[in-house]
Amino acid sequence: MCRHAAWLGAPRPLAWLINEPEHGLLRQSYAPRRQRFGMVNADGFGMGWYDPARPEPVRYRRSVPIWTDANLPALAEVARSGCLLAAVRSATVGMPIEESATAPFADGGWLLSHNGRVSRDALRDLADDLPDRAESACDAAWVAAAVFLRGRAGAGLADALAEVVVRAGEKDPGARLNLLACDGASIAATVWGDTLFHRRLDDGVVVSSEPLDDLPGWQAVPERSLLTAGASGVRVQPLTNREVS
Repeated sequence: MCRHAAWLGAPRPLAWLINEPEHGLLRQSYAPRRQRFGMVNADGFGMGWYDPARPEPVRYRRSVPIWTDANLPALAEVARSGCLLAAVRSATVGMPIEESATAPFADGGWLLSHNGRVSRDALRDLADDLPDRAESACDAAWVAAAVFLRGRAGAGLADALAEVVVRAGEKDPGARLNLLACDGASIAATVWGDTLFHRRLDDGVVVSSEPLDDLPGWQAVPERSLLTAGASGVRVQPLTNREVS
């Protein structure tokens, strides 16, 4: 259910996540290698990046398969940033297929993508007004709204992701809650039901649902873990050992 990827480091173009690697998100949209649920990701795509001329990140989202957008290759070559996030979508059964249901979701300086599925009933305890706060009626938009609400209350990116994932996962044992988020200066990601990998390079780190190529250095993130990446490096810790309120 969806594939996503993010980069943090020296400025690179979005094409570096999408169509330049042999197994970038373009190829993962129709031939993913590690996806545990679903065969293709053709229900939309989106990307976000940070530009110093803007206080908030730029987003480009479509509700069509990524390979059908003739404008994307040129855009992905010139959209360049030190923090990038992109995703291709396989919609949860019964969820709407529309741009507002497509990652990345945004609030202030935060961007978020959800790979998986979760019962919206499992999210209702996190806030009474999630339907009003969410960009769409889809489960991923509700997850994003719950995370953003905690950010507005003062939680950091990693803590906000961890709390929502653990609490929703306890309510819905069948949930898959792989989240990938960034704020322009850091990345946070969770592994809860699907795959996630990271690879450190000399000028940064890439985090993705599955490796973008077959080069050495990719490391799998263990199930039920929280990954954080920033100026101090990459850290992976168990989600289940964290305290949640």
